[in-house]
Amino acid sequence: MEKIVHKNLNVNGINMHVAEIGDGPAVLFLHGFPELWYSWRHQMLYLSARGYRAIAPDLRGYGDTDAPPSPSSYTAFHIVGDLVALLDALGLEQVFLVAHDWGALIAWCFCLFRPDRIKALVNMSVQFHPRHPEIKTLQRYRDLLSDDFYMCRFQKPGEAEKAFACADITQVIKSLFSFRGGRPIVLPKEIGLEVLFQDPAELPPWLTEEDIAYFADKFKKTGFTGGLNYYRAMDLTWELMGPWTGAQVKVPVKFIIGDADITYHVPGVQEYIHGRGFKKDVPDLEEVVVMEGVAHFINQEKAEEVSHHIYQFITRF
Repeated sequence: MEKIVHKNLNVNGINMHVAEIGDGPAVLFLHGFPELWYSWRHQMLYLSARGYRAIAPDLRGYGDTDAPPSPSSYTAFHIVGDLVALLDALGLEQVFLVAHDWGALIAWCFCLFRPDRIKALVNMSVQFHPRHPEIKTLQRYRDLLSDDFYMCRFQKPGEAEKAFACADITQVIKSLFSFRGGRPIVLPKEIGLEVLFQDPAELPPWLTEEDIAYFADKFKKTGFTGGLNYYRAMDLTWELMGPWTGAQVKVPVKFIIGDADITYHVPGVQEYIHGRGFKKDVPDLEEVVVMEGVAHFINQEKAEEVSHHIYQFITRF
């Protein structure tokens, strides 16, 4: 870990913190919520030891990267704009892209907007979401899972932040990373979001107290508003993505998900992944891996296996 180099770069009007290690073909890692570059620590060390240049930023709103205050500054266009500017600042024409959770959503958009910059994509936990031509993103979730779905409850500025502040920051991080469930998170409004932060009896074996302390220290300084603003910009992203309605992702893709991941149990997702829909929207989808007994934070829970899956795929290009 001590060999990982940290730098700050001015990209797309913000200051971005970037972690980097290794030389060779570049691999860009995109984290999710509530995470940081640190989520990719295992994969960065694994790939850098095998001749790759591993690059992992704190995305806009996270860690040591700037966090603009307005939710309207967190559309997929803003985030992809940051990443294109990052590649330019690093002098990189193309990269392998590896992403998880919110990073996965951004990665799909990156491949739609600028496929010329991506050699291949390894995406995790969140499948491609083709844009519905008439129904906004949040309304689709309301129709599917009700207004009590957690993403809908994250919408009002300050409300989710208040719930996150009800518990010790270390407990919040432990609870979220330890969560395992076979269905989406739907909480009636009379139940506070703070019930999500029940302290687990013990850490899962793939996390250490040092890991938790790193995340907790960063989020104690920044809070969670930056990450929550991604959810609050979902409908604005939908509005702006009109020109990409019906567009396909046309880069080589490997998709990895755990069968204990809550995203895998959203109604319709398994049918989409294993039916014809996914391949129709992502014609160069070359492989789908479903890891048995693995939950949402797959790149940390099964670090060695995921690292091997990434390496095995990108060495083909």
